[in-house]
Amino acid sequence: MTTIRLTMAQALTRYLGAQTSEIDGREVPLFAGVFAIFGHGNVAGVGEALYEARERLPTLRAHNEQAMGLAAIGFAKASRRRRMMACTSSIGPGATNMVTAAAVAHANRLPLLLLPGDVFASRRPDPVLQQVEGFGDPTVSVNDCFRPVSRWWDRITRPEQILESLPQALRVLTDPADCGPVTLALPQDVQTEAYDYPEAFFAPHCWRPRRPPPDAAQLAYAAAALIRAKTPLIVAGGGVHYALAGATLADFAARHGVPVAETQAGKGALTWDHPCAVGAIGVTGGSAANALAAEADAILAIGTRLSDFTTASGTLFRNPERHLIQLNIAAYDAVKHSALPLVADAQVGLAALGQAVAGWSAPSVWTAKARRLAAEWNDAVAQATAPSNTALPSDAQVLGAVNRAVDPEDVIVCAAGGLPGELHKLWRCRQAGTYHVEYGYSCMGYEIAGGLGAKFATPEREVWVLLGDGSYLMMNSEIATSVMLDKKLNIVLLDNGGFGCIDRLQRSCGGASFNNLFLDGSRIDFAAHAASLGASSRKVAGLAELKAALPEIRGERRSSVIVIATDPAASTNAGGAWWDVAVPAVSDRPEVATARAAYDAARTHQRAFR
Repeated sequence: MTTIRLTMAQALTRYLGAQTSEIDGREVPLFAGVFAIFGHGNVAGVGEALYEARERLPTLRAHNEQAMGLAAIGFAKASRRRRMMACTSSIGPGATNMVTAAAVAHANRLPLLLLPGDVFASRRPDPVLQQVEGFGDPTVSVNDCFRPVSRWWDRITRPEQILESLPQALRVLTDPADCGPVTLALPQDVQTEAYDYPEAFFAPHCWRPRRPPPDAAQLAYAAAALIRAKTPLIVAGGGVHYALAGATLADFAARHGVPVAETQAGKGALTWDHPCAVGAIGVTGGSAANALAAEADAILAIGTRLSDFTTASGTLFRNPERHLIQLNIAAYDAVKHSALPLVADAQVGLAALGQAVAGWSAPSVWTAKARRLAAEWNDAVAQATAPSNTALPSDAQVLGAVNRAVDPEDVIVCAAGGLPGELHKLWRCRQAGTYHVEYGYSCMGYEIAGGLGAKFATPEREVWVLLGDGSYLMMNSEIATSVMLDKKLNIVLLDNGGFGCIDRLQRSCGGASFNNLFLDGSRIDFAAHAASLGASSRKVAGLAELKAALPEIRGERRSSVIVIATDPAASTNAGGAWWDVAVPAVSDRPEVATARAAYDAARTHQRAFR
């Protein structure tokens, strides 16, 4: 057996550089690069190895460890999980800064390889700088914090251990059912230790996503339930995008006359004007999808975990005769809510289901009702997003202006606050793969970093980042990274003077407006701050100035920021559904007592699918 002597870090980077992915019939590097912030825990070992591998495995500098993890997640999401990035940090705070990013990737089922430095495996110099000692367990370091937010976790305490660990890590990163974050904790002494590795370990390997077909018995049960349906509804989730099943879904819905509602992750599976598209569903859904969900007797959920926002905390699907079919590649999700499971790749499974129900169509009266309700909802969207002369526009009006200004292939990125809800309801996707909202973890601060990752994945497209002042203040450092790396972002910052979304939620639960909004409004000059990070920036006074500025920043060569003040109290009243946010049972404030009574009444509508 031919061997090659390498340090563990050199072997790691060589292995990663040899992995490829097949996209549109051609092989491309599986790892587009490694985001790295160096410190004493990784600069000598991993840093030197990355320098040697820089031609086949580019190293990218970031300015915040959490942000670089979020950028890597944005890249993987925009790449439909066909490609990914790795992130390496030093020990201590550099490592724990990435824990939130791991949680984002875990909640969203997205691949992310984390390579935090770790304390010495030998323990000779313990406690080293930044080491948090485990008083009752010397084997523990802060990297154990990654265990609950990783799908695969390992600490490499000997250089030969990567021979077994790396293939398992890649299996998880590339498997559509198990996909999620992987953490390999790398003690800084082990990074530099040498071993005679088999040369065959570094042979090129192409990872192709598996597409398992459905079990025959499960398919038969699902088809029978659908054929019996009088009021069927499809709920499209993120799995439709990751399986590249949008065209299959569009054909299935049109062929069988079944209305299609979309989750946050599934939005854009159909273009907004598809004859069967009925819009967003759930807490942030539209009136059409939610009304149809209340009547549906068969719900075909495709590639979704049916979170509380989708089911309106279990109050949305009210037909006592309803049946739930869960088409999902992950058996864990397919059996949720006592569903009829249909474990399969979304594209292959939907095609097989189409064959199994060939000749069947939903009753024409149901299809006609869905189209009428969708038309009414589209009128409500147009009204909510229309410009006005108010001093402070609503978020919806700003989104309408941006939606009208962008090209169909432009990508929109958002994550937290009130904007995702307005986008889910109101944004009109004219092309698949252009709606990029992280709402599995709803991570404030994802927006700019995630937009950077999306730009890496789709450099030929304009990427628009929409965020509030709260998210901007949490994480804005990757504006500087985007300028440094020449990855241009178009950023629209809506300044509502604090955490406007949570202030509205607080008041809707009977609470007093408290600790969410700036007492005298925001006095921060966001445009000047963005300019200090290298962006082209400007503040506009209203919708008319915004309309003029949008095409201008689209034409800029570097990252650009538009700041516009918005009304913190305004949100779209149309659409929506109940969300279970617990209200105090005891309070001296009558407003809370009133809200609690309404809460108790709403909970009586919660139903399981059993």
